Amino acid sequence: MGMNMVSKATNSALHELQRHFPQMKVISLSGNMCTDKKPAAINTILGRGKSVLAEACLPATVLAQVLHTSASRLSRLAHAKNWVGSAMAGCPGMAGANAHAANIVAGIFAATGQDLAQVVDSSACLTQFEVGENDCLIATVTMPCLEVGTIGGGTRLPAQRACLDLMDLNVDCPTEHLSRLITGTVLAGELSLMAALDTDDLVSAHLLLNRAVVTPSSPTLPATANEVVEAAESQGLSRAATHLNGSLARSDASGRLEPPHPIM
Repeated sequence: MGMNMVSKATNSALHELQRHFPQMKVISLSGNMCTDKKPAAINTILGRGKSVLAEACLPATVLAQVLHTSASRLSRLAHAKNWVGSAMAGCPGMAGANAHAANIVAGIFAATGQDLAQVVDSSACLTQFEVGENDCLIATVTMPCLEVGTIGGGTRLPAQRACLDLMDLNVDCPTEHLSRLITGTVLAGELSLMAALDTDDLVSAHLLLNRAVVTPSSPTLPATANEVVEAAESQGLSRAATHLNGSLARSDASGRLEPPHPIM
């Protein structure tokens, strides 16, 4: 996001000032008013990096058929969890008024070569759910200090550059486009988790989808695509099995899963 350029410019300016005012003593190049890699109210108030707002309107039919909930229930949950719960926990202002924005920010930062330490302040997020006309849900996330870059640093690594290229950043302001993509993904993640909490599906989904099929500690190569699907079906994961058998499970002529591509 240009922090090194700012540091170099500030350092040069201080040296020039010292040339004109020899009695001046520089205590430190940074005085923590930046405020970098730390949660701070000044970042959420004044902004830092990119300040982005994403909003979506979900009709009542989508809420009922896809998320199995309603706008009134999600709105009540958002107030109790994101506002009251975060305030009782002592979260700094609006920075912690969300469900799990940091999960999405950390994942995309790692994949695209961003500064991982800046997840601390970049994940500041205010999530709001309101009931709209015809019982639709107005879902909004506000991210006031999203620190992203598309040039230099970790973005030059081959895998991270490939991920950035997948995001179609060949536009006039690629950093703004990237910040919008991240914020939109955060909004989707907030809707997903909040709906899972409301329907009490969170723990059961973790137990089934995270541990039933995948065995990270296994020293052997992945099973065949058919074996993975059969394992999923044995655990009652018909939808997951169908998905694996379709777009996710890529196999060669022998039926074995292909090893994952290094940039995925």
